[in-house]
Amino acid sequence: MSPTTTHGFGARFHAALADRGPFCVGIDPHAALLHAWGLDDDVAGLERFALTVVEAVAPLCSMVKPQSAFYERFGSRGIAVLERVVAESRAAGALVLLDVKRGDIGSTSQAYAEAYLDPASPLAVDAVTLSPYLGFGSLTPFVETARRHDAGLFVLALTSNAEGPEIQHATVDTGESVARRVLDHLAALNAGADPLGSFGAVIGATIADPGFDLDFNGPILAPGFGAQGGTPADVRRIFGAATPHVAPSSSRDVLRAGPDLEAMRAAVRRANDDLRGPA
Repeated sequence: MSPTTTHGFGARFHAALADRGPFCVGIDPHAALLHAWGLDDDVAGLERFALTVVEAVAPLCSMVKPQSAFYERFGSRGIAVLERVVAESRAAGALVLLDVKRGDIGSTSQAYAEAYLDPASPLAVDAVTLSPYLGFGSLTPFVETARRHDAGLFVLALTSNAEGPEIQHATVDTGESVARRVLDHLAALNAGADPLGSFGAVIGATIADPGFDLDFNGPILAPGFGAQGGTPADVRRIFGAATPHVAPSSSRDVLRAGPDLEAMRAAVRRANDDLRGPA
């Protein structure tokens, strides 16, 4: 495997966390949040909500994470809002991780990769989330497209949801868990990359001790931080030496402070201060 270039996603991720802090904000326009902001659950409310969040947090955050489903539910007009969220977040200096959790095979996988990682696409982002459960090899089109365009991937590995262990803790022919096999594949893709590879994992900020080293020389997204129970101490406990590569994420802790721009910015600053502080 060829090393990641200094312009690759891993290098940009490493630099962004060092510059802006590790906290990642999910831009998730739940219907309940729209109503809490006094907005209607329609495209106009979606646009007002999402772009207000971008204005507040994208100039501060290392990375933002819009969840595609909350835009897709409004059809083409919702996707148009998502395109603006992506463009305006990147213009403000934030990396954009689009949470789509795609996982397919062959030409379909290639088409998804081009939709999200090819700069020619109006939905092109810095990185996407993926599901490896059709076999890690099914992600090859994403891997190749990410390499071609210096983009990144975050592959589901050890998630916080109660149903996850049914698959992720199951063992493969060598006796290791599915989750560990996923991380082994990512470590191989990231081998030789400096300062960090571009092929990351999604590992929950509330999981129990995994029982093995989580440093695979790649970026880590750690959802479940903050309102869902994950603490800075949990992040250090779970990730150990890999902690500098972790972007803990939350949406509710920031979004419920809106639509007040300064309140949302203060929530981001508090989260970064907590994550940088002593255990």
